[in-house]
Amino acid sequence: MSENLEVKKILGNAFLEIADAIQTGKFGSRVRVGLTTLGSEHGVDNLVKGAELAARDADYDIVLIGPKCDTSLEVIEINSEDEMHGKMEELLDSGYIQSCVTMHYTFPIGVSTVGRVVTPGIGREMFIATTTGTSATNRTEAMLKNAIYGVIAAKAMGIEKPSVGILNVDNARTVERGLKELIAAGYDLSFGESGRSDGGNVMRGNDLLMGSVDVMVTDTLTGNILMKMFSSFTTGGSYEATGFGYGPGIGFDYERAILILSRASGVPVVASAIRYGAMLAKGNLKEVAKAEFDKVRAAGFDKIVQGLTKDTKKSAAAEDETEVAAPAKEVVTGSVSGIDIMDLEDAVKALWKQGVYAESGMGCTGPIVMVAEEKLELAIKLLAEAGFLAKEAVPC
Repeated sequence: MSENLEVKKILGNAFLEIADAIQTGKFGSRVRVGLTTLGSEHGVDNLVKGAELAARDADYDIVLIGPKCDTSLEVIEINSEDEMHGKMEELLDSGYIQSCVTMHYTFPIGVSTVGRVVTPGIGREMFIATTTGTSATNRTEAMLKNAIYGVIAAKAMGIEKPSVGILNVDNARTVERGLKELIAAGYDLSFGESGRSDGGNVMRGNDLLMGSVDVMVTDTLTGNILMKMFSSFTTGGSYEATGFGYGPGIGFDYERAILILSRASGVPVVASAIRYGAMLAKGNLKEVAKAEFDKVRAAGFDKIVQGLTKDTKKSAAAEDETEVAAPAKEVVTGSVSGIDIMDLEDAVKALWKQGVYAESGMGCTGPIVMVAEEKLELAIKLLAEAGFLAKEAVPC
């Protein structure tokens, strides 16, 4: 009896492929998405139900990797988490499945995941870059990579020119400067605009709720918290009910399409994560990533990162460790934004060294350097030359 069911399943999949080929004109265009079924806090049944929900009217196949269960979906029987991830990698590397959704998986340093959420303000979808993993051990480098990873995920999902915003966390201004340098070097990246009245590329909390951009760039730990808040704010935290999961692991020269769920992810999120994985496979995530990384490298990504890291960044104040005296005090009504909080005092001293009186402050969008109005353009020029600002910086 079991052999007859297996034959029927194989024949059914074959007929589905033929029907799909007739519709699309591409034989063998159906993709297979894997789902590992061990490790959930809600049990195997939670994951299987999510897969069955995703399979309704789907134009892709789902392969379960885990213990035997009562389902019409294909099951590759595995009974331990360690073996399960090994089998998942084997199936991905052989091409039997094109993407896989799993949990509690360890990526190498340099790889992190791009989550996808539905923002509560207007129900807009947004990518959170990134949500698990570690893009780099240096924070600035990691967030710059996160921006590229987010763009890759969005493009693989069919968004040709995704808008990018940087969440107003530590290093946001330095990351903004780095991305602007990439753009100036020829990399095609589109900044979005904050939904607040004063706009800008650096996003506030309101923009998270509104979904002001396609890709929201942040550090991974903050991104992880955001994913949990977006997915379970209506359930008390123990059950993730909305969104698409923590997304695919992306990194330079990394080729496996492995998407992450939380152990708290519920049936709706499991189903949406599988759909996310299927769409990424159809969008050829691997090739999109390769093309984007080639463009980034051609724009001098590594050199830009090196110039922005704290230990190598040019700093007029740091070059001379002798105490710098402040020039005569002036009325400071002009302000310059775009300087990272960690560099604010060094930027002030760099201006003092050049004979320009300045003070540090905090505006509504973050740190600012305040100078006399008539010295504003000079201050911007000096700060850009010292490496604190992008060349095209403007007053706030």
